Amino acid sequence: MPTQSLGIIMHGVTGRMGMNQHLIRSIVAIRQKGGVPLANGDRVMPDPILIGRNAEKIEALAREHGIARWGTNLDAALANRSDTVFFDAGTTQMRPTLLAQAIRAGKHVYCEKPIATNLNEAVEVCRLARQAGVKHGAVQDKLFLPGLRKLDMLRRAGFFGRLLAVRIEFGYWVFEGDLQPIQRPSWNYRAEDGGGIILDMLCHWRYVLDNLFGEVKSVSCIGATHIAQRWDESGQPYKATADDAAYATFQLQGHGGEDVIAQVNSSWCTRVRRDDLVTFHVDGTHGSAVAGLTECRSQSRVNTPKPVWNPDVEQTLPFFEQWQEVPDTQVYDNGFKLQWEHFIRHVVEDAPYRWTLPEGAKGVQLVEAALQSWKERRWIDVPELSL
Repeated sequence: MPTQSLGIIMHGVTGRMGMNQHLIRSIVAIRQKGGVPLANGDRVMPDPILIGRNAEKIEALAREHGIARWGTNLDAALANRSDTVFFDAGTTQMRPTLLAQAIRAGKHVYCEKPIATNLNEAVEVCRLARQAGVKHGAVQDKLFLPGLRKLDMLRRAGFFGRLLAVRIEFGYWVFEGDLQPIQRPSWNYRAEDGGGIILDMLCHWRYVLDNLFGEVKSVSCIGATHIAQRWDESGQPYKATADDAAYATFQLQGHGGEDVIAQVNSSWCTRVRRDDLVTFHVDGTHGSAVAGLTECRSQSRVNTPKPVWNPDVEQTLPFFEQWQEVPDTQVYDNGFKLQWEHFIRHVVEDAPYRWTLPEGAKGVQLVEAALQSWKERRWIDVPELSL
């Protein structure tokens, strides 16, 4: 089968997410399996060039994974007409500028979320990409999680009946850094560096809610900076200026026109006692389901037990055992890799693709609405995004 090369400029892949999910588990994995198959039987082999500021780190990363090309000069990489795609997983603050630079150089663009720290910049990048006629995409990885794909299968099968409510619990305890080593970058907790859990996570919750349960119509949110002082990578104390927890309620318009309520807690200051680091609990008239990253359990209307409230008697019902596991009926590949394959097909053969920059801008829109809600202590409507 004929194989064509696709030159991809990969920026920001020395960070945890860029390196592990986008480089190693996506592009390197695609290369190892012989490229991306197209509808006509041809294959596309990604030919990445790694670009970063630290030459030593970039060279070592490229050598370790069998990548021949690397460099520190982004301008020179963008000037190379053989590289037609630009990918960014660097800092959110720099992303709109980098995307605009790549678009003006005629590159198709694909990037991590958030696509910007504010809606004006996000919208401007979307408009620039549309005017330039380039293809574009924003990472929406959670849609490809096995647990959420099983939830979506239940929804499409009509299992839930009329959707009533969704509860999302996300988070874990991120070490402050004085007693145990930190497991997230210190910039996450500095607002001046683009940190904050509202900016980080509500971009995710927007596309999850919109695609699986209903379009977000309004939001009520309160954030918090629970841990006021943390310690950075060098062990130095610093003041935490960004929110490390967010407690939000959303009003959705369900896919069938019904009203759906979603309650979402996101926290880096909570200790886990649930099935997974994130759980999605969905209630409907005909059934309920709870999903984590990979597993999903359901309880139908006819199998719902009959608990009785009596605080004077010890509870004997084994609630966790009263749910039926939704089985794996297929092999679930890495979600980041799957979306990369979709985007590559979109670039090369114009295959349909819906996870575009405007979808990423919707996430930033919800972030701004949530921050406004927190500041003004009221519900904020989320209108249709005009581009």
